[in-house]
Amino acid sequence: MKFTVGQIAELLGGKVEGDATASVYKLEKIEEAREGSLAFLSNLKYEHYIYTTQATAVIVAHSLVLKQPTTAALIRVEDPYLSFTRLLEEYQKVKSRLLQGVEEPSFIGQNVTIGEAHYRGAFSYIGHNCQIGKNVRIYPQAYIGDNVKIGDNTTIFAGAKIYADSVIGKDCIIHAGAVIGSHGFGFAPQKDGTYKDIPQLGNVILEDNVNVGANTTIDCATMGSTIIREGTKIDNLVMLAHNVEVGRHTVIAAQTGISGSAKIGDNCVIAGQVGIVGHIALANKTTVGAQSGVSKSIKEEGTIIQGSPAFDYKQNLRALAVLRRLPELEKQLNELKEKI
Repeated sequence: MKFTVGQIAELLGGKVEGDATASVYKLEKIEEAREGSLAFLSNLKYEHYIYTTQATAVIVAHSLVLKQPTTAALIRVEDPYLSFTRLLEEYQKVKSRLLQGVEEPSFIGQNVTIGEAHYRGAFSYIGHNCQIGKNVRIYPQAYIGDNVKIGDNTTIFAGAKIYADSVIGKDCIIHAGAVIGSHGFGFAPQKDGTYKDIPQLGNVILEDNVNVGANTTIDCATMGSTIIREGTKIDNLVMLAHNVEVGRHTVIAAQTGISGSAKIGDNCVIAGQVGIVGHIALANKTTVGAQSGVSKSIKEEGTIIQGSPAFDYKQNLRALAVLRRLPELEKQLNELKEKI
């Protein structure tokens, strides 16, 4: 699909400097762009590329002052990164609209309602009594159990598994291999040293605009619901246990594990390889640094923690600085002992 630079500028609410009639038909990085492509410049570390790029047009900030002329047309906007993201979203929507219909073989159960303009890939499975909204994309080999509800414009990628009774909101994305609603890790120890399985009777609720990464698992609640609230983004290879609650617009990076009944606030940032014990709570806007182990609740909003066990970020940096000096300090201590 081809668009003029002027059409792109109109979509973004931007202003064109250069040839507004030039055509673009692909999106590329500024350092790799060729004729016919549209790029963007957000990080000023890449500014030198704007003078050599072969892109037909580049999205830049209103505030950018050029040091020399450019061959590319410029589309000036308030925030180039957000504008380019919007273009990617529009491109994805166009591709999504082209993907409709039902591929065979596939299975759909009894008493299922499904909205218009949907797509069901080959070997996909939809159980009984499901409610599926409009413009939903269900890719090949995806599994959707009985009594599942899925909102409009949600995408379920290949091989994802959604267990019975799960509730998925609008505009969600569940990537390949993710498992929603698997049984929680609940076992009662017996006198003879064995463990008895505790039935997990709850479900999982994903509110609107939630992203779940590839091969991430979210366990159903023992009773009640495991809840991921609106706008939260979860990376690949994350594990959320039974009865966990995650607040609105929180981000969780890869290889993080959150134990049962932990409660994560709104707008939190959980970096990679973080472990959070069960039955604690993190206040809104908490940031947890990579490879941290969180064993206590965080009550003050906006707290930044790091380490295992995790504590105040700046104190942790000072402690690490001392730790690196331990061999030197030990040597000095031994020298003082000899003198004494």
